[in-house]
Amino acid sequence: MASQSAIKLTKLVERFELEVLNQGKNYDRCLIRADDINRPALQILGFFDYFAPDRIQVIGKVEWTYLNNQSPEERRKCFDAFLEKPIPALILTRSLEPFPELMEMAVKHKRTILRSKEDTSLFIPNFTDWLKARLSPRITRHGVLVDVYGEGVLLMGESGVGKSETAVELVKRGHRLVADDAVEIRHIGTRLVGSAPELIRHYIELRGIGVVDIQQLFGMSAVREDQDINLVVNLEQWNDQVFYDRLGTNEEFTTILDMKIPAITIPIKPGRNLAIIVEVAAMNNRHKRMGYNAAQEFAKQLDAHFEQMMLSSQLDAADDYDEYELSLIHISEPTRPY
Repeated sequence: MASQSAIKLTKLVERFELEVLNQGKNYDRCLIRADDINRPALQILGFFDYFAPDRIQVIGKVEWTYLNNQSPEERRKCFDAFLEKPIPALILTRSLEPFPELMEMAVKHKRTILRSKEDTSLFIPNFTDWLKARLSPRITRHGVLVDVYGEGVLLMGESGVGKSETAVELVKRGHRLVADDAVEIRHIGTRLVGSAPELIRHYIELRGIGVVDIQQLFGMSAVREDQDINLVVNLEQWNDQVFYDRLGTNEEFTTILDMKIPAITIPIKPGRNLAIIVEVAAMNNRHKRMGYNAAQEFAKQLDAHFEQMMLSSQLDAADDYDEYELSLIHISEPTRPY
């Protein structure tokens, strides 16, 4: 089940180097749960239908210019109605000067007022992307996430099946480890992004050896912080009673956080090099995403070959029939006397 994330307002202030003009009620304990912002254009005019008070509010040059053309009494009335709502914070961009009426109503309603030096057009996308990345739905899955040729491959399977050993072999072959044992998966827009919990980041556990630090052993190039998940590889012990796909025409998917991810099942058997198989699977998946499907192309060639064989057999049968008819004609013709 996906968990609901939250960010402390103080962490947000520190991350974007915001100036605190007024600390509201519970400033140190205020949590942000909405992953979007609101520019209160209509709210300034007094229209509060469908207003989302749980979002961070941002006032830019446009809103500030409109308010600057209003009388102090009109601004006081506007800010009184606006800051009466339980908003977490109001941010002024472009180092705009706060109106006295704004600060007066902020103190009255105990609301947090912040200020940024950035332009509104730059601040809002950066701010929104940062919020979405940290407040998006997330879930933790048991598995190993590796970056193979730029493809995020999530290795899954029962404990002890060889996921960590396969990951170490892939790292030795030049690929990168993202997470071992526990993979935190976030749904950001149309992507699934996996990362490791901070406590076990860059560590991997191998039975018989123990915990090893991949970054220290193989260097910075052997690890990365996060990676989009493009393919799920299920590892399982070989079972002679199970039919495994040998052509690749049957596409399988695994649903994670309501998103379908391509999935394959690789049976484990002594003598099979899993690292190389995973590499080929990653490259083949990348090929599919670029528009080429080897299994479908092979099936088309087979169909064309069988159609050609059937056409040739039909033509041969037609020729044989014509020769048979000619022989009957010759037999039926009377013999002419000389």
